[in-house]
Amino acid sequence: MDLSTHGPCRRPLIDEAGFRMSEATAGDFFALLKPRVMSLVVFTAFVGLVAAPVTINPLLAVIAILAIAIGAGASGALNMWYDADIDAVMTRTASRPVPAGRIQPHEALTFGLVLSVLSVMTLGVLVNWLAATLLAFTIFFYAVVYTMWLKRWTPQNIVIGGAAGAIPPVFGWAAVTGTVSLESVVLFLIIFLWTPPHFWALALFKSEDYAKAGIPMMPNVAGHASTRRQIFAYALVLAPVGVLPWLLGYTTPFYGVAALLLGVGFAWYAWKVLGMADDDRVMKPAKALFAYSLLYLFAIFAAYLADSVVERALAMGGA
Repeated sequence: MDLSTHGPCRRPLIDEAGFRMSEATAGDFFALLKPRVMSLVVFTAFVGLVAAPVTINPLLAVIAILAIAIGAGASGALNMWYDADIDAVMTRTASRPVPAGRIQPHEALTFGLVLSVLSVMTLGVLVNWLAATLLAFTIFFYAVVYTMWLKRWTPQNIVIGGAAGAIPPVFGWAAVTGTVSLESVVLFLIIFLWTPPHFWALALFKSEDYAKAGIPMMPNVAGHASTRRQIFAYALVLAPVGVLPWLLGYTTPFYGVAALLLGVGFAWYAWKVLGMADDDRVMKPAKALFAYSLLYLFAIFAAYLADSVVERALAMGGA
């Protein structure tokens, strides 16, 4: 029996009983989880959990973060299952497990569905059902509303779909308190407003890829000049919203200063993007903004985390 494979879309291996033998490795299934996106979800959810005004049993905290991570991974797997056709024609995504043929579409779908149920039930039964309901809604929103509809239909896909990526701090807060507060909503807003300029910066220097895949990203629909203006407008709104937790009294001036400096930096990078020439093919300002935006989100949430930890430690020391 010939068990060889052929080309990037390899022929399935068949055992003696006639059943297909999966060629996927553990690394392939891990890649389905979109680990880089998952790490951002876990980190921002953890910040929401720590910033909450009450404490949670450490074991339950670990369970909550693990369930949120699995739910984020499930969303990624379902996204890769549905988007295999467009992933295959984009250079940035062609090597993903499904379009590369290492994982079959039905395997990715089953994997994503199983992880979705596991994560939601674990969070609901062992932590609380508000956090579980929010997680279930977010998985549905990302996999169905964003992936199956918005992404292929409107250039506002990132704006509306960004709600799915912005909600993890609310998960963490709800896991501890069983409620959703204004403070957690402000954390949501920071990520929500960060998402469009972050992804539109990427879309500027990957516009040909998106056009080839037929995805209506803002540069391909409204043009590069309009996209650059919108990036700058979002940056101008994001900068003060990032400082809002301090202005509302949720943090100390340490966070306020850090958020202000980070916001000014974001606006400066966005200003450089705004000034790009229409015929710029290298797009260094867009690439620089994309890189800085990742630093911005990590740094502002790290500052929030540090501020919350220090403030709580000082309060306990003075008790």
